Amino acid sequence: MKNIITVTWYSLREALARKVFIFFFVISILTIIFVGLILYLTGIEKMFAPGMQPDVFTAVNSLEMMFVSPITLICLLLSIFSSASFIPIMLEKGNIDLLLSKPISREQLLLGKFFGGILVVFLNIAFLILGVWLIFSLKFSIWNFEFLLTIFTITFIFSTLYSIIVLFGIITKSSTLGMMIAYLLFLIVSPALYTAKYTLSVLIQSSFIKGLIDFAYYFLPKTSELMGKTNYDLASGHGITNYQPILTSLLFLVLTLGISVAIFRKKDF
Repeated sequence: MKNIITVTWYSLREALARKVFIFFFVISILTIIFVGLILYLTGIEKMFAPGMQPDVFTAVNSLEMMFVSPITLICLLLSIFSSASFIPIMLEKGNIDLLLSKPISREQLLLGKFFGGILVVFLNIAFLILGVWLIFSLKFSIWNFEFLLTIFTITFIFSTLYSIIVLFGIITKSSTLGMMIAYLLFLIVSPALYTAKYTLSVLIQSSFIKGLIDFAYYFLPKTSELMGKTNYDLASGHGITNYQPILTSLLFLVLTLGISVAIFRKKDF
């Protein structure tokens, strides 16, 4: 466990050295300033009519999500791009030789790199969400602490996508394929599967096609649902109403990471 923590910390320092962390930090600061200017210069509170007072909490929560959702989407896309090279750089000749010469197992090395990438994203997402939440809370005097739980949802979404990047990074020693698959799953496949299962399924007559859709839906991570309904339920104080997207996505993450460890263990360097 100590070795995993050490590699995780080393990965964070590596991100700092490569200006990845600083780049995201600057984007987060600019975003927080932008949100603050909009709230404090546009008089957005005037949209709350007197008759809306009992629902101000819901309205403020919706505003928070309206600002945060597209911002975190962009952050996740940038996170995928910036983290895709972590594993290929580790596998470069010289780097991997030095790392494997240390008293650390391959499993610990890979898990440390995995958690290191997640830690970088977690810190940036936490800073961004905390900043936006604080601005809204001070502006409207509504302290919705449940909104902060979205930090963990968004980090978990990245974790599932990052497990794919790690797997294909080990297989190909390149960042391109893993990054493309992660983007494809996040932006196209997951939303399409959700729509096909819950909206278009009544139009599909073939039981075989329905079976394929169900298999793909339950097997692949539910980034679309986690980003949408799960995030909103947590932010609005309703809690998690459906654990299925979380549990099946977690199983995918564990399976993908387990395959990565197995391949990395047998890889010849």
